[in-house]
Amino acid sequence: MNGGVGEVAAAPAGPLPPLEWKFSQVFGERTAGEEVQEVDIISAIEFDKSGDHLATGDRGGRVVLFERTDTKEHGSSRKDLEKIDYPVSRHPEFRYKTEFQSHEPEFDYLKSLEIEEKINKIRWCQTANGALFLLSTNDKTIKYWKVQERKVKKISEMNLDLAKSTGNSSSVSSSQSSYLANGGCSDTPNNQFSFPPGGIPSLRLPVVTSNETSLMARCRRVYAHAHDYHINSISNNSDGETFVSADDLRINLWNLEISNQSFNIVDVKPANMEDLTEVITSAEFHPTHCNTLAYSSSKGSIRLIDLRQSALCDTHCKLFEEPEAPGTRSFFTEIIASISDIKFGKEGRYILSRDYMTLKLWDINMDSGPVSTFQVHEYLRPKLCDLYENDSIFDKFECCLSGDGQRVATGSYSNLFRVFGSIDGSTEATTLEASKNPMRRQVQTPARPTRSLSSSLTRVVRRGAESPGVDANGNSFDFTTKLLHLAWHPSENSIACAAANSLYMYYA
Repeated sequence: MNGGVGEVAAAPAGPLPPLEWKFSQVFGERTAGEEVQEVDIISAIEFDKSGDHLATGDRGGRVVLFERTDTKEHGSSRKDLEKIDYPVSRHPEFRYKTEFQSHEPEFDYLKSLEIEEKINKIRWCQTANGALFLLSTNDKTIKYWKVQERKVKKISEMNLDLAKSTGNSSSVSSSQSSYLANGGCSDTPNNQFSFPPGGIPSLRLPVVTSNETSLMARCRRVYAHAHDYHINSISNNSDGETFVSADDLRINLWNLEISNQSFNIVDVKPANMEDLTEVITSAEFHPTHCNTLAYSSSKGSIRLIDLRQSALCDTHCKLFEEPEAPGTRSFFTEIIASISDIKFGKEGRYILSRDYMTLKLWDINMDSGPVSTFQVHEYLRPKLCDLYENDSIFDKFECCLSGDGQRVATGSYSNLFRVFGSIDGSTEATTLEASKNPMRRQVQTPARPTRSLSSSLTRVVRRGAESPGVDANGNSFDFTTKLLHLAWHPSENSIACAAANSLYMYYA
């Protein structure tokens, strides 16, 4: 694991100006006063590698697919777009493609436990032959889906046209020479027949009236009975053949083609459960190195493991954790340190992590501490007791990076999300609202660098709104509306985020 884990493109001469975000479109928008059904709340969002498809999962076990349309009209490649002699709109447009029921509610009779149909994670797999493949999981079962277009021909059967057959009752010779039973041939044209007057009533000629294309989702594999605890994450390997699934205590490695066998590669379960001090919260494969896996824990640490070292990866190659500041420990310290999500950057050199209070950016070549720390919920520190009472302190917010690695984003309460500039010297810290007017909550706050590290990189702490209990506009926060799930387009400045049952999309 010595260096060479992906190079980062040369940084621009100076920090980039903040992006101006614009509303693109919304799916499932609520009308004023409309009550949202629990089953309709979105619980997972994922772009595919091309960015031309977007998948969402909800608490009702459904997976909904969206397809990009603004690039398809003129071809999807950049060369095709450059040939067009009029300016192409940067406005990304998606349309509803299809949906299917991925999971149903189940009941575990051995444990007297109800298993929810809620989709916890969705991951896109490699496409083949024009078909889309994806993995979806609830708390216990992972499913491998194939979504493919099928052309359906509509056929109507019609009798032979009686008017034509009556007017044309001439004899028809089927062949110039008739064939004998023993394979011989007679040249006498005696094999003739004629249509009777009025035609042949039993003769029906099929006629194709229309061609329709329908999308069909088929479950190819079911990966079940491998987790005793709730599955919190799944991640595809860059080899295109394997993936991992993680629960609180174990990480399993699967082959996509084999559903009845998995290999346990990480097991943190102690011999005595009373000795349990931390659990696994998220796992993610390196984007290009198929032997490298990162997983986070409830103690705020990230472990990097090499699958080549041993079959059971009890030991890690690198450990990333921030040392606790002396004199700051409290009852809530460990709860808010728990990492809810980790994401590798596109090149694989950086890992972004989200805990309750902050976003942290880590360089995998430097385990002394995070490269940058972005304050998201610092203003909530005086209210931690109230947040613990109403269980909000256990909310699991996701995070994402832009394709170029120059910005990071995560969600917050009151349907807000934050976008930060991640390169050195950037002061970008934008607060947006999941609505048709996202910039009305915009706040720009300057970066404040703190102590420098031993390396040439500088640890940066960027502050958000500091007023306790109020948002950027001075309004009190609504802890019942939270933006937990969001995804960044892999190659453009476009974000999709979920506010309850509504999917909002923005571009810059």
